[in-house]
Amino acid sequence: MTSPDSKDYIVIVQCHIAMTRCSGYGCEQSFSTRTGGFAIYPKDKPYRTLYLTCGGCCGRGVQAKLANLLRRIKKKEGIDTDRVAVQLSSCITKDSHHGPGCPHRDYLRTIIGRLGLDIFEDTIISQISETRRREGQYAK
Repeated sequence: MTSPDSKDYIVIVQCHIAMTRCSGYGCEQSFSTRTGGFAIYPKDKPYRTLYLTCGGCCGRGVQAKLANLLRRIKKKEGIDTDRVAVQLSSCITKDSHHGPGCPHRDYLRTIIGRLGLDIFEDTIISQISETRRREGQYAK
């Protein structure tokens, strides 16, 4: 896995079901302030970002979306795969008010990994959800 600071492009993959009721504001706010799962990225480095949904259960659609992106940014801008990171959103990686973490997250990691992309986890880390995890209300 390559260091996050060597990346130029971050693709945030969000749960398709959660996105039917979520604007993604919390994820964008966390990226903007480099908090939560985005704390691994330098604050002073400009990044390009793209927000995608997984495409719906089982998430298989995300591989085609990412493959399309990789082809296009290589052809149009010369951006290689090693400069692109995938950030799995917290609605995929953790239990929250949206629901349980994605039951297909291991599959998502596998199909995204086949494209040669580095995968990082979490976006917004809600303090309410963290408290509920400590109390045992949420499994992960």
